[in-house]
Amino acid sequence: MRLKFTKMHGLGNDFVVLDALAHPLALTPQQLRRIAERHFGIGCDQILQVEPARQPDTDFYYRIFNADGGEVEQCGNGARCFVRYVRERGLTAKRELRVGTLAGVIVPRLEDDGRVTVDMGVPEFEPSRIPFEAPVRAPSYTLEVNGRRLEVSALSIGNPHAVQVVADIERAPVAAEGPLIERHPRFPQRVNAGYMQIVSRSRILLRVHERGAGETLACGTGACAAVVTGIMRGLLDREVLVTARGGDLGISWAGEGKPVMMTGPAVTVFEGEIEL
Repeated sequence: MRLKFTKMHGLGNDFVVLDALAHPLALTPQQLRRIAERHFGIGCDQILQVEPARQPDTDFYYRIFNADGGEVEQCGNGARCFVRYVRERGLTAKRELRVGTLAGVIVPRLEDDGRVTVDMGVPEFEPSRIPFEAPVRAPSYTLEVNGRRLEVSALSIGNPHAVQVVADIERAPVAAEGPLIERHPRFPQRVNAGYMQIVSRSRILLRVHERGAGETLACGTGACAAVVTGIMRGLLDREVLVTARGGDLGISWAGEGKPVMMTGPAVTVFEGEIEL
């Protein structure tokens, strides 16, 4: 099977985008891993599959698969690339879309400067809905990892996140500790592990180990989760610049019960075909 694709990225968080509007795709986990493999495939953090709308009040539906072949609920950087993809191919003339995902409907908007703003939805803090094993909701939790007691904030931005505040982002044990947090038994659907260094009340540095992908150059939902965590703990203002290794995202949140807004770039790199 020959498959056409588009390679895109949002701040270095890279994607292979597949068009399944006219012809449905049902790729196996093995095929998805082959696409994502950086030596023998195309190479990416996630694969995005563009599909027809499944609800009458939406424009499209899209599915997100991590590099390990597993399907996940949400991807902030992917949402921005999705908008650029459907606009550049003339699949829609709208600047603001309603897009269905496994986590629910998101509302991305193409700005005049070419960046994309995405309504990422309302954060979820209730442990059973993250999901996270805890008797009651709390601002932070103690997590036992490899003999260490870590203080993390747990929440969902369409997918689960565990966020730590660290003194030095460059010395954070992302590679060693991230995979252990990802598969911690208290997170039954695994979790994204975020490490946040607070520079000021309006700026943070961030690294994220994403479940099924490892550390990425940027993580949109991870940026949202980190800012929400900082605001809830009284450490950050309502509008924050998040600097990841791939670049900057603007995140704003008006408070509990309100959606998180994310603004950042999306770039098309190249197009091609792969034989599966």
